[in-house]
Amino acid sequence: MLEDMDLSNIQDENARQLIVRLMNLIEAVTTDLRDAQAEIQRLRDENNRLKGEQGKPKIKANTPKPPRVDYSSEKERRKRKPRQKQAKKEKLEIHREQTLIVDKASLPPDAEFKGYEDVVVQDVVFRADNVCFHKEKYWAPSTSQTFLAPLPLGYEGQFGPGLKALTVTLYFGGGMSEPKIRELYKDMGVQISAGQLSNILVKDREEFHAEKEEVCEAGLASSPFQHIDQTGTRVNGQNQHCNIVCNPLYTIYTTTPSKDRLSVLDVLRNGRARRFRLNEEALGYLEAVPLSQAMRNWLSGECSDQAWDEKTFVQRLDMRWPKLSVQQRQAILSAAAVAAYHTEEGIPLVRLLLCDDAPQFNWIAAEMSLCWVHEGRHYKKLMPVFVHHLKLLSDFRKQFWDYYDELLAYQQRPTQEERIRLETKFDRLFSTCTGFDALDARIAKTRAKKASLLMVLKYPEIPLHNNPVELEARQRVRKRDVSFGPRTRDGVKAWDTFMSLAATTRKLGISFHRYVHDRLSKANQIPSLASLIETRASELQLGASWSAA
Repeated sequence: MLEDMDLSNIQDENARQLIVRLMNLIEAVTTDLRDAQAEIQRLRDENNRLKGEQGKPKIKANTPKPPRVDYSSEKERRKRKPRQKQAKKEKLEIHREQTLIVDKASLPPDAEFKGYEDVVVQDVVFRADNVCFHKEKYWAPSTSQTFLAPLPLGYEGQFGPGLKALTVTLYFGGGMSEPKIRELYKDMGVQISAGQLSNILVKDREEFHAEKEEVCEAGLASSPFQHIDQTGTRVNGQNQHCNIVCNPLYTIYTTTPSKDRLSVLDVLRNGRARRFRLNEEALGYLEAVPLSQAMRNWLSGECSDQAWDEKTFVQRLDMRWPKLSVQQRQAILSAAAVAAYHTEEGIPLVRLLLCDDAPQFNWIAAEMSLCWVHEGRHYKKLMPVFVHHLKLLSDFRKQFWDYYDELLAYQQRPTQEERIRLETKFDRLFSTCTGFDALDARIAKTRAKKASLLMVLKYPEIPLHNNPVELEARQRVRKRDVSFGPRTRDGVKAWDTFMSLAATTRKLGISFHRYVHDRLSKANQIPSLASLIETRASELQLGASWSAA
């Protein structure tokens, strides 16, 4: 069979080259056929839906399901480490102590007391705590005033800070749905309507929204590099996008209608009003954009040190060039917005983005570091037909992850000699020509990303992958699966704010429930999260390589 042919046994070079070309042709045709079949089925389903019918039914067969295609590279990337069991008792806070007595009647006459043996048992007390406050009331005839004792701090409305904090924790920290939370409260003897529960989650939470803004500012200023990713979300049944920005000290979720470059800038500028500037940098971004010479001349003539607000800049552009295509207009707005961002003062600028190679992340930061896990996934997606090609792919993927391990080792002990060696090895490894066209094309694409993939050689403290933000995006996806999505602007703000605060408190080693209860009860014993980020950032020195450079 051709699929099992061993090319090493073919002595005639011309015959060998002919077979290689034939095998690559079959691989290309097979890939195109696979893609075409998937597209045809999609179009058939869409056509049936437009006719008011249904798409292809998903019938579960009696036979075992075929294995799901797994593009994960965890087995190759992660090396097994010896497991070390940690002592839990040393970290436990003891809330109460109780002495247990032996029944003296059961002891023999010669039994001697030898002290105590400690056993720590963990338990949780969960019950309703309905309070009837008797508020003193006084009447002063001289002033015609009534004096009433105030409720304790945090007790506003029909529900206390304990129930409010638990509601927020279960919904945003625990991923429960509102109906399930109501069901739990009903079992505990708490009477609360769906509207009241929703109001606890989304209404009058300005102090939390303000703290989220402070966390964003402190987080962006805490290190020169930031992770960024986007995932789909739903707002009132409409598709929108959740932007996630994070580093080791914080995480911020921001929902935007679009996922374009302007939306990314809105997130990194913490929602400030958009600014636009036409200068040489902006014109440089537009060199690859198809624009008329007249348009380029006008843009050059508009170059200045002035920064425009969005309304003014858009009006100038539309009045002079009303027939610009959507792509051209978007490119000009993006270039001018990025140029303005790089010249802004008084805001924390991101110097390096760790991300995937989505185009909306280009231009924004001075430098970009791409994720090696994302890059390895492209090789995992190759599905060769021939055993020979499968072996070539397997051998190269092993070299790929061996090189990744060498980069990890470099992070621990970075030296100039090792940096040069790894750069040279990258050029050699990703110049490999295997004869498997699809693999060679993929290798060439990786080689073109050399500067972004090897950014770790310049800044050893940055991760080689974008997993931190991928894990945070997964939290949003799980919440979306349980609760579908918010329906109002207040709901959107609550989702973004409380998911940001939950993720940030986790990174800072603070209980999210304790934090929410602290704020709702007005105790304010936990310092502001922004101040904790600033303190930790100075301790960790996340920008050490930048300072040295």
